Amino acid sequence: MSVDSVHFLVSGGSGGIGAAVCDALAARGVVPVVGYHRNVEPAEAVAARTGAFSLQLDLTDEDIVATAVERLEALPRLGGVVLAGSPPLAPMPFGKITADDMAAQWLVNVLGPQQLLAELVRRCFRRHKQGAVVGVLTQAMGAGASGIEGASSGMGAYVIAKHGLAGVLAMAAADYPWLRVRAVRPGYTETRMLEAFDERFLDLQREKAPFSTPEDVAAMILQEALEATP
Repeated sequence: MSVDSVHFLVSGGSGGIGAAVCDALAARGVVPVVGYHRNVEPAEAVAARTGAFSLQLDLTDEDIVATAVERLEALPRLGGVVLAGSPPLAPMPFGKITADDMAAQWLVNVLGPQQLLAELVRRCFRRHKQGAVVGVLTQAMGAGASGIEGASSGMGAYVIAKHGLAGVLAMAAADYPWLRVRAVRPGYTETRMLEAFDERFLDLQREKAPFSTPEDVAAMILQEALEATP
């Protein structure tokens, strides 16, 4: 694809995986838009080194989402969006999931992305009938013919919400056949999200398989993002 003047929005662009995605996009000549919730200074640092700009994108606030898309609408071309934002992980068994944790995960992984994609389609993608969407899911969701086998035990509201995000992606692809929708499912990745786990548990998991780096995951995302961009 030609990447001249193409911008790509990255939600969660100030975090480990999101920042690595912004770096990878910039290295390919694509201009990242660094979406952030509260971490304005890290977002501005990523924007400075990638020649991008930062954009407040609180996925829990419909008005902020609409304002962000208004700014994106003024760009020469928005090639797509990477949905990499996620609230802190709170591992817990199914029966102990709290309403607050479920709501936080649902807003950022399901409702917010649905509202963001709806606005992006209406204001940015529809004009050219082109756009790419890459959602960051997780191997912890499991797999299988029914889509529910093999989920990681004790991952609480996070896994439930990621299944919700998969549903958002599926419906966007179904309702807009010209929209190129992809997803990646990374496993354990060396980011701050791991701080939610006991270090002894992490050591056991590392013995089973090496953890990915943010750059590893960014390479997966970049392949899907650029292949999905006309």
